[in-house]
Amino acid sequence: MFKKRIGPAPHPGGGSAGANSCPDIWELESGDFAVIGLEQTAALQPHLPPDAFLDPGEAIVVIPRQLLVKARENIPLQ
Repeated sequence: MFKKRIGPAPHPGGGSAGANSCPDIWELESGDFAVIGLEQTAALQPHLPPDAFLDPGEAIVVIPRQLLVKARENIPLQ
């Protein structure tokens, strides 16, 4: 199901620190992406722009800007 990590591992050496935040981006075998981040739906949903909606089962997940910037070169174009 998980095909490959997009960008650097969240902790030096590639392991999880367990007690620390481990934001991450993964490409799935389906070609979709999974994001591990801080779930912030309750705090951010009231501030969504008028043309943005959350369907049942969807959540707002926040990842650090630096994670996405570092992952940018590993995101496939197609």
